[in-house]
Amino acid sequence: MPDSPAGPPALPIPLAELLARDELGLRRIAGPAHADLLWVHTSEMADPYPYLLGGELLLTAGVQLTDADTYVARLVQAGASALGFGVAPVHDTVPDALVDACERHGLPLVEVPRETRFTTIARAVWRLMAEARHRELRRVTRAQQALATAAARPDPVPAVLRQLAVQLDGRVALLTADGEVLHAAGGRTPPDVRTALARLARVVAPAPLPGTPAAPGRKPSPASATDTRRGTHLFAYALGGAQGMALAVATPRRDAGDHTVAGIAVVLLSLLTAPHQGADAAGRSAALVRLLLGAAPQDVAPLLGEGDSWTVVHARRADRTPPDALNAGALGAALGSALSDVDRETVRVLLPGHHGAVTPQPGWALGVSGPATIAALPDADTQASRALGHAEATRTPLSTHRPGTGGLAALIPADRAEAHARTLLAPLPGPLTETLRCWLSLHGSWDRTAVALKIHRNTVRQRIARCGALLGADLDDMDVRTELWFALRNCGS
Repeated sequence: MPDSPAGPPALPIPLAELLARDELGLRRIAGPAHADLLWVHTSEMADPYPYLLGGELLLTAGVQLTDADTYVARLVQAGASALGFGVAPVHDTVPDALVDACERHGLPLVEVPRETRFTTIARAVWRLMAEARHRELRRVTRAQQALATAAARPDPVPAVLRQLAVQLDGRVALLTADGEVLHAAGGRTPPDVRTALARLARVVAPAPLPGTPAAPGRKPSPASATDTRRGTHLFAYALGGAQGMALAVATPRRDAGDHTVAGIAVVLLSLLTAPHQGADAAGRSAALVRLLLGAAPQDVAPLLGEGDSWTVVHARRADRTPPDALNAGALGAALGSALSDVDRETVRVLLPGHHGAVTPQPGWALGVSGPATIAALPDADTQASRALGHAEATRTPLSTHRPGTGGLAALIPADRAEAHARTLLAPLPGPLTETLRCWLSLHGSWDRTAVALKIHRNTVRQRIARCGALLGADLDDMDVRTELWFALRNCGS
């Protein structure tokens, strides 16, 4: 059988949820009641084994069903989750031999009535998966907000652990590489579970502390490890910064979003427990937390230093997969900063100092702002976002914001240039202004602009046509394009 993919397109759906849909009329007639469905597949082959990935609800009308026992045994061997049998048009009832085989091999067998189409079942499964994904995303978002709030409390490490225990409905602990419990939350941990967690902590925690040379030939420690003990799911995550500490988690069940929630806690705890954190670093950590909680930049500036120069980096994964907190932390470490955040599919990293020489990172598309003070970070954030859009549109791994200074533009006083720009662009609302800016920066390419703005190319055409109408200008004229580009580079909007 071919290798399984990295994961299903959505959360697994319990078979019971599908059976509960009265409009489908499905009925389980053999096999266990519990099964998790990852896919829906229809096949009338005598042996569909080579084409199954595992976790399927396989739907069939039994066109080539001859040896029920061999058929079911092969499905179980392929990892199918359940079998749905349609009683029309080949069979009037589910064959008794198939019922017996499913019961014997432990495969749930579902009777599909003649009025229910297989495509209707497939649509129902995908709808249930979408609803489950939406619920899980909302859960992760609420957990992220709760953990960030806990990190801003006077005693942040215990507060984060307590909140994590609540969010995961389990027991959590911060352990050293030797298994010593520094902080714990979520109730008492049985001795055998505590021993297993300590073992996992020794696996993932980076044993060589700062200043201690690693043993020759020692392999890097994994970022996480898992185990089970008496029906309890155990997990351990290494804290960043080679601190010799690990976050250990024990939960009665394993939900899809648990890894993401724990990853958020790992990033916060890595920041909060950074070794030898001086007053300056502590102030910057506090400023990061306040920014994440929505504090105004001018209120945070005294903690970071008003005269400091900062660079903002926006990044998205080249394979379009959404990043998580662990991905963001790893990217920030590669760029030389612990100040990272995830906003949907985009990672944002705040780099101290002027980083005009940010290097491309494998598997990422990067957009880099110009240097800015803390009070000007919102503008730098916009620059990084535009640069990232340009990088994706031109299929380059990195794009850096280039300020429009020097050359002929330097001959015109900045205040006069900005006044002219605002007057010229006044008829355009914000979305049209941004579309025009992106379109001109990409030399009038409809397709690249659509990629950069994540809209359809026809929408780009409509917006640009609207810009031309509002400005009363021919946007095919190079002189008009040049003047508009000059205005856009000198206008703060």
